[in-house]
Amino acid sequence: MSTFIGVDVSLASSAICILGEGGKVIKESKIDSEPAAFVTFMQDLPYEITGIGMEAGPLSQLLHKALDDAGFPIVLMETHKVKKALSAMPIKTDRRDAEGIAHLLQLGWFSAVHCKSVTAQETRAVLTGRNALKKALIAIELSMRGILRNFGLKMGQISRKGYEERVRELIDGNDALRA
Repeated sequence: MSTFIGVDVSLASSAICILGEGGKVIKESKIDSEPAAFVTFMQDLPYEITGIGMEAGPLSQLLHKALDDAGFPIVLMETHKVKKALSAMPIKTDRRDAEGIAHLLQLGWFSAVHCKSVTAQETRAVLTGRNALKKALIAIELSMRGILRNFGLKMGQISRKGYEERVRELIDGNDALRA
């Protein structure tokens, strides 16, 4: 018997719906959104799994890797198409979303998206973190310039290397600003 599994991933737990022949729901479950829990759950199923579908999202890449490494036929589904298809449902719950995802998988009404490699995800995380730190540093520097300007203290053109020294020079003698 062909079975299609739809997964609605949430931060703490994920809803799972398993469809059998004719699109009938044969099992519904809720499990922790942890890779080991997913692999164990799928391995314990007494059905031959034709496909597992989940909407692409923050946790889905981690779960996709675990299921793919365990040999399961997993597909990441394009988010906008899934949302459009599921928006027709009158009542939105995680359980119903999982069922809708399983139906989309069974009918082939989805677009698969590429799951980035762990190396690509790590590189992106480093670049994103670096960019956030850089923006925060610039915001702090501009804020300090504005604070000092209120006291008539002007930073002027200064390199990043000489920034701290210039601030200390300007606030020297002003105990309130030094604090």
